Amino acid sequence: MTKNEQAIPPRTITFGKEAFAETEETIIRWLGNSGILLNSRGTCILVDPVLEGFDIPLLIDMPIETDEVPYLDGILITHSDNDHFSLATLKKLAPKTKTFHGPEYVAALYKKNFNASARGHKIYDTFELNNLKISLTKADHLWQNESSKFDRVFKIEDYCGFWIDTPDGSLWIPGDSRLLPEQLEMPEPDAILFDFSDNEWHIGFENAVTLANTYPNADLILSHWGTVDAPNMNVFNSNPDDLYGRVSNSERIFVLAAGEPFKLKKND
Repeated sequence: MTKNEQAIPPRTITFGKEAFAETEETIIRWLGNSGILLNSRGTCILVDPVLEGFDIPLLIDMPIETDEVPYLDGILITHSDNDHFSLATLKKLAPKTKTFHGPEYVAALYKKNFNASARGHKIYDTFELNNLKISLTKADHLWQNESSKFDRVFKIEDYCGFWIDTPDGSLWIPGDSRLLPEQLEMPEPDAILFDFSDNEWHIGFENAVTLANTYPNADLILSHWGTVDAPNMNVFNSNPDDLYGRVSNSERIFVLAAGEPFKLKKND
C-alpha cells in the first residue's frame, strides 16, 4: 500500500500483556521504525522503542500503548537520535525496566534524564541478560558533526548495533550505520533487523543489497521504513518492492505489520 508515494506496511496488529508471557520460543515484534519487542522464552526486551512522542505524523498505529507494557527485563538503545531514544516513551518505561543498556554516551543520557541506573558499554563489549548473550557491534552514523545544532563533537563509539544470541537463534541489529567493511565479515546471523534506507548516513540501498546477499540465509526483518509521513525524506521512505529481484532468496524478506509476531529460528 502507498500514501503520498510512500510504501506503508500492512495494518497494525495490536497486542497486549500476552506478548510478554513466558513461551518456549523467541518471538520478535516490529514496533515501527527501528523498534522491536523480543520475547525469548519469557525474557522480554525492547530495542529502540518509540511508542509515543514522534515529531512527524505517523502512517501507522502503534501496536501497543506505552502504559500497557507490563514489565521489561531490559531496554537496549543504539544511539541518541529521537527516533530511537524517545524521551516520552522511556520516561514511562524506566520505572518498570530492570536494566538499560547502550553505548556509554547513551547510558549517561538515560541516567541524566530519568535518574535511573544504566549500563554503558564500549563497542564489542558482551554482556548477558538472563538467557540472552548480547554484544555491541560497530556503527557509523556521525551525521550530527555536520550540523550546527549540536554543541558537542560526536564520536563513533556513541553509536552501536547489537548482536543478540538467544536459545532459538541469533538476531543482528546493525543500527543506523553507513556500511562498514567489518559488517560484511560477521558470522552469518539467523535474522537481521534490516535497514535499507537510501540515505548517505544510513547504509544506502545498494549497500543494503550487498549486505543482504553477503548473508544469503539470514531472514530480513525490514525496519526504518513505513512509519512516519515523510515522503521527501529518503531516510524514512524506502520501498520493500525495490528489494525483490536484487536480494537473493527473496522469500526471506519479511514485510511485517507493526506488532506482527515473527518466530526466530536457526537457519541450518
